[in-house]
Amino acid sequence: MKKIKTTPLAPHEFEVEQISENEANIIAYPFETGYAISLAHPLRRFLLSSSVGYAPVAIKIEGAKHEFDSVRGMLEDISDFILNLKEIRFKLLNGTLESEIKYSFTGPCTIKGSNLSNDEVTIVTPEAHLATLNEDSVLNFSLKIVQGIGYVASEDTMSEMEGGYIALDAYFTPVRSATYKIDNILVEDNPNFEKVILNIKTDGQISPLDAFKNSLEVMYAQLAVFNSEISVKAPTSIERVEESSDIKRLTTNIDTLGLSARSFNCLDRSNIKLVGEIALMSINDLKNVKNLGKKSYDEILEKLSEFGFEVGTLSDEIASALKKKIEAL
Repeated sequence: MKKIKTTPLAPHEFEVEQISENEANIIAYPFETGYAISLAHPLRRFLLSSSVGYAPVAIKIEGAKHEFDSVRGMLEDISDFILNLKEIRFKLLNGTLESEIKYSFTGPCTIKGSNLSNDEVTIVTPEAHLATLNEDSVLNFSLKIVQGIGYVASEDTMSEMEGGYIALDAYFTPVRSATYKIDNILVEDNPNFEKVILNIKTDGQISPLDAFKNSLEVMYAQLAVFNSEISVKAPTSIERVEESSDIKRLTTNIDTLGLSARSFNCLDRSNIKLVGEIALMSINDLKNVKNLGKKSYDEILEKLSEFGFEVGTLSDEIASALKKKIEAL
């Protein structure tokens, strides 16, 4: 007689296949027949609709009153400038949720995404073209950049804009695509179990793994209503992240980076002992470390990047968990 189950098999294998900095496969198995798609499909929906990103919601351009205006000496008219701006992806630093950032450029020059990076914001599409200025042309503009989810039409932000600002459509979602496939997998003598492979591509504002963690958090929050009368409680994002491989690596000593004696001693004298303490800094904080020269500064950035992290780019979730872990050490 065939064995009769009383509970479905719970999947116990989980893998992350990092394809590139902004693309990864999330793999889990074995699932009972039909279970894989039941989880993969809503996760895909949450990834595409609920991932948090950043976008400009308004722009004020000196000398321009509306989006059909033009700026003397700029090749692009304002409407083309705004279209180019929408291709540039921003990320506010140090956990900032919104910011007003002012820019000033003098021609002749070509303005790309990389020219908009500063101590408040980093650009994850540095090669994106914004504008071309002729000789003697001056372009002054201010951007209001905020954090959000999904898509918000300009009509929904217009009432909040001050005089002189042009409201923009805001596309916050940092997940560029989320697809899945389901393969059969053999468990004992049964070939009908399933493996789900979820492919995630982001624009660089967030890593694929962090986007996946965030989608799980949203799913847990949506399902929590059904637990209101029982004691089952999904773990918080901080609880899940605290023991992650990223946190464990970030709480290793700075000697793990293989720095030169000069760079190591400079950090050590400033009481910077852990890799995560560097990653939590802003670019400006690192530059201001006492006695840190340009050569050592460049080396630290390079070694940290080789280790898999960048200064000032940790997700809010990872940064919060890391700070809590460092305080406990």
